Amino acid sequence: MLTQVLMGTEGGGQSMLSTIKIAVLPIAKVFTMCFLGFLMASKYVNILPSNGRKLLNGLVFTLLLPCLIFSQLGQAITLQKVIEWWFIPFNVILATISGSLIGLLVATIVRPPYPYFKFTIVHIGIGNIGNVPLVLIAALCRDKANPFGDSDKCSQDGTAYISFGQLGQSSCIHMYSKCWHPLLKVKEFLLFIYDKLKLKQLIQPPIIASVLAIVFGCVPFLKNLIFTSDAPLYFFTDSCMILGEAMIPCILLALGGNLVDGPGSSKLGFRTTAAIVFGRLVLVPPAGLGIVTLADKLGFLPAGDKMFKFVLLLQHTMPTSVLSGAVANLRGCGKESAAILFWVHIFAIISMAGWIVLYIHLLF
Repeated sequence: MLTQVLMGTEGGGQSMLSTIKIAVLPIAKVFTMCFLGFLMASKYVNILPSNGRKLLNGLVFTLLLPCLIFSQLGQAITLQKVIEWWFIPFNVILATISGSLIGLLVATIVRPPYPYFKFTIVHIGIGNIGNVPLVLIAALCRDKANPFGDSDKCSQDGTAYISFGQLGQSSCIHMYSKCWHPLLKVKEFLLFIYDKLKLKQLIQPPIIASVLAIVFGCVPFLKNLIFTSDAPLYFFTDSCMILGEAMIPCILLALGGNLVDGPGSSKLGFRTTAAIVFGRLVLVPPAGLGIVTLADKLGFLPAGDKMFKFVLLLQHTMPTSVLSGAVANLRGCGKESAAILFWVHIFAIISMAGWIVLYIHLLF
């Protein structure tokens, strides 16, 4: 990576300094908004206490994020694009598989305390392919100097690609929750799913919004009814867009506020914690780069669509997903999961900036 950063100019004429600026600015924007959330939640200000952050998180995931996904994905998707974009959810599944294999390797080498072997695999294997990439894409596209061109098209395409990938993670979470729990009889397992998960881990509002957007976007009559600018029900889409714009500041304020409590107590130990953070942020992205490069060579990706490739790469680069905490809670590992999520998001500020620099250099 250092070799790439120290190279003088890009093929397209941009200096490496400009590339670093383009890559670092979105991270700086995210950090600034998170810091404000941290400040609002601190004991000195205390405008955003624990209950307030919980309500804000609920508002984001049940209303604001689904509105953003529905409006952006619905306008961009067509039946032809569903066929062209097939690799996006498949890439999420590949990212989870490759991340899990790396997690297995790390767990075998590090040998975490007895109950946390599968815990280590899960927290390296499951990345955040939803809200964090959406925030980064939005921050990147706001800059008129972004390498992807028109800001509006950049934002709409990036949001649509990320939203389409939500479908892949749903199946991955189901796979993990099923494999982690001890083997049960069919009836007992179904009762377990109903009592413990209650479908909330599998059918979440963002996923429902993605499915509805695909259905409405792929049927011409429905698309002309709600998504086109002269549609009779376009006011609904416009309202969703307005609400969706509030998602980014709200989620970042809540994320920053959640950091005020620190990592909390954990039985993992420094070695296991450091190994999970290193595995997720340093070892997983190169494997993802190899997967996306091979897919491009095999002709699986739309030719010339650099935003498409960029989103695929981001899916391998994100910190551990909060959904891993939901899986961990099923085994009573909630405190350890909270500690991992704290540290991995702290160090992701540095790692994501470095990987984005490399990706932009390779794409442009």
